[in-house]
Amino acid sequence: MVEKTIELIGISSNSIEDAVQLALARAGVTISGIHYAHIEDISATVENSQVTRWRVALKASFVVKDQLHE
Repeated sequence: MVEKTIELIGISSNSIEDAVQLALARAGVTISGIHYAHIEDISATVENSQVTRWRVALKASFVVKDQLHE
């Protein structure tokens, strides 16, 4: 088995979890079989002493298919 790992960044004004879900859902539109995600970094945009956006950098892995056309 061979896996490929890609880097994603999700941004959400709601939560860290939402930022992760948005990144994975968006990547899942063109990549099938994502089965692993590793959070690399979490940061926040702050305005007037309040968090306004969460930014999550993650790596996601999926299996590279053996056949070109399945």
